[in-house]
Amino acid sequence: MWPWLKKQAWNWRVVLIATPALAGTVIVLRLLGALQVGEWFFYDQFMRLRPDLAQDDRIAIVGVDEGDYRLLQMGQLPDGALADAIAAIQAQNPRAIGLDFYRNLPVEPGHDRLLEVFANSPNLVGIRKVVGESDRETVSGSETLSALNQLGSNDILVDGDSRVRRGLIAVGDSTGEWVASFSVLLADLYLSEEDKGANFIPVGESDWHLQFGDVTLPEFQANDGGYIGADAGGKQILINYRAGSHTFELVSLRQVLQGQLPPDWAKDRIILIGPYSEADKDYFYVPHSSALVGESTPMYGVEIHAQLTSQILSAVLDDRPLLGTWPEWGENLWILAWSGVGATSAWLLRRGNSSSPLHLLKHLGSNLFLVGALVGGSFWFFTENYWIPVLPPLLAGMVSSLTVVGYVAQSAGSIRKTFGRYLSAEIVETLLESPEGLKMGGERRKITILTSDLRGFTATAERLPPEEVIRILNFYLGHMADIITHYRGTIDEFMGDGILVLFGAPTTYGDEAERSVACAIAMQQIMETVNVQMEEWGYSDLDMGIGINTGEVVVGNIGSVKRTKYGVVGSQVNLTYRIESYTTGGQVLLSETTYQELQAAKANLKILGTKEVQPKGVKRPILIYDVAGIGAPYDLVLRRDAEVYQELTTPSAIRYAVLSGKHVDDRLYPAHLISLSRKQALVKLDLGSDFPPELEPLVNLKINLVDPDTTAMDGPTPGSTPTLTPGDPSHDANLGNVSIYTEDIYAKVLEDPAPEGCIYLYFTAKPPIVAQYLNQLSRRVPD
Repeated sequence: MWPWLKKQAWNWRVVLIATPALAGTVIVLRLLGALQVGEWFFYDQFMRLRPDLAQDDRIAIVGVDEGDYRLLQMGQLPDGALADAIAAIQAQNPRAIGLDFYRNLPVEPGHDRLLEVFANSPNLVGIRKVVGESDRETVSGSETLSALNQLGSNDILVDGDSRVRRGLIAVGDSTGEWVASFSVLLADLYLSEEDKGANFIPVGESDWHLQFGDVTLPEFQANDGGYIGADAGGKQILINYRAGSHTFELVSLRQVLQGQLPPDWAKDRIILIGPYSEADKDYFYVPHSSALVGESTPMYGVEIHAQLTSQILSAVLDDRPLLGTWPEWGENLWILAWSGVGATSAWLLRRGNSSSPLHLLKHLGSNLFLVGALVGGSFWFFTENYWIPVLPPLLAGMVSSLTVVGYVAQSAGSIRKTFGRYLSAEIVETLLESPEGLKMGGERRKITILTSDLRGFTATAERLPPEEVIRILNFYLGHMADIITHYRGTIDEFMGDGILVLFGAPTTYGDEAERSVACAIAMQQIMETVNVQMEEWGYSDLDMGIGINTGEVVVGNIGSVKRTKYGVVGSQVNLTYRIESYTTGGQVLLSETTYQELQAAKANLKILGTKEVQPKGVKRPILIYDVAGIGAPYDLVLRRDAEVYQELTTPSAIRYAVLSGKHVDDRLYPAHLISLSRKQALVKLDLGSDFPPELEPLVNLKINLVDPDTTAMDGPTPGSTPTLTPGDPSHDANLGNVSIYTEDIYAKVLEDPAPEGCIYLYFTAKPPIVAQYLNQLSRRVPD
């Protein structure tokens, strides 16, 4: 269990590190107040977009507007008119009347009459302004109502962005006494009729909570919701607005004074009387004022008090929850969770080409989905009267996602630098999950090794300008690399015209032997395309041999911190090179271990034949298998063109030496070319006193043509050219002044049965001038 957990922890290390680190960063930013305004924005939009509640008929507003001032022909409301209005409303038996005018000073005419109404109205609540730095910023309110304890605080809390989101339920005055808010006193008058009036629940020795019936009003704390370090003085509550402006029934003062209201209009209701004119400047911006387009619409102060009053009534009588928040630790966990969601989604989508439009669209779609899920979920919570953080988790999720995407891109770049240019995206992605991906050192692993080599290209390259050699190699290797990456091979090294390919390192898939054979056949097939281009460039065809072997090797990152290369070492690598050395152009040879892997996997392998060989450095002979093709799901076949031989009119004398590895035997032996095909030759050995060695199949030879003017063993004359006579098959040759006798030809002895004293050779390298001459000797041999 522990190894599995350790592996999973490593595979998900990026997510496990990024999630808490970035969540912690966002939490710190939040605590510094950097995200507060953004949180207020989401709060306002949620408040504005959620369904409005129906009009609360328990509350009505008498708004004093410009029409009333014009009717009274005064710039402010006189006490007499106010007394008449209160008396008219009292006559209809309301439960409470809230007067949102201070009336600390008389406004004649009618002041005495207003005092009399105050004294005889126990259900009337006036206002006073309690909060202020000095006496100049506070307003005492009516002395008559103060003496009757019928004054409440009408102070309104305005946030830094000029929005009202909180309301006071009580505030301490300059003497240290608690003053209940205007809204609380009105709600108490109404709910007392329901036996659910206000109660003060002691908390500790000096604190208390306010309760109506079974509902305790939650007190706002400095870091609740989106607030950070807010002034939580007094006792505050978040205002759970029913809707925007005009939420309550509104009538004008003149309608009351002129008796235009129904007889029972005010019965059992709370009636608030307050300014409803821009001239009074008693209006504020609220969450509903934060429209995305258009002008902001303010809300009059009297209506804000009505909203807070209605909120209390609805909580007690209608079971409407008060607006709540999560504890701070819960909010931090919420941020951490979304940081993890963002990082996880990016990690799960890491596969693919990071620069492709489709991959980018997948990440964009995922992020848009996460944004929608977070904002939508937070909005749902808000409709359920919970204000939870939106911007911090959103920021944490997006930054975590981008961080993981950036890490994957950077790591992929590092891996590409380590493992070479030609790695498939799938291998790169798998390496990112593997603890061995970039670690120095190695491990023993059973893999399948493929090596390829061009026949005789080194000799050809010596005769070409360096620029042409590079052009040919880049063209050839580019095609090979595309095939190899398609079959999920890892190109370990380019060695001139040779390629070393690993299947099973650094990533194991379980079908390494099958993929290696399919890859080898596909590489041989693509050589037709390569040779079409070679012909257009005016060069001879290229032939490639491929050897494949399976065995245990050591693979890993080799080098130093400054320069590292992913490599493979072991005797099995050397054996693969030996197997490849037995190939002729167009062949794919397998070791017995690879063949057994294919048999165990029940691969549909087609074999032309087998051969027992004794590679150098190997104690016992081994079997090698000549591949003809592989079946489903690859369905690939090696094309083998039949060689058409043309007997030479006059055998051409040659001499040859046996190659042992890279070493050329000093002894030379005579022979004659008697038949030629495009790539092969039938050679008759000269069996004289200097008897040649027995030439085993697959032995490599170095051959030179012999000048007819010399004896077979004298060697070529430097700078000489062929002797051409009229009527000779090569009479029309145009060979210039290049000596074909100093040019080296390389060939491999074939296994094909030959007449007695003869062998078949496969030319692995023919200098262009020699190839031209041999073609002239046999006119019907194709170019």
